[in-house]
Amino acid sequence: MITMPTTDTDASCLPPETQRRLDVCGLKCPMPILKTKKALADMASGEILEIRATDPAAEQDFKAFARQTGHQLRHVSEVAGVFTFFLQRK
Repeated sequence: MITMPTTDTDASCLPPETQRRLDVCGLKCPMPILKTKKALADMASGEILEIRATDPAAEQDFKAFARQTGHQLRHVSEVAGVFTFFLQRK
């Protein structure tokens, strides 16, 4: 499911604040997940990682990664083939 803000004032649809960003555009599975796993290892519990990816399978990969690891996928959006994920470390 892709969520997008409906209005500038609809705070429930806005992405959360991030502590770190990771750009994995141009990389194919499994590299986006592996780089995400490494970045999360250096973060504290509760911090949010913003990930940008272009792999068409990324949405399903990140949903599965969150389910399997216990991290929370807080927001997903897609604009012009670029996915943005906000993943909160458990």
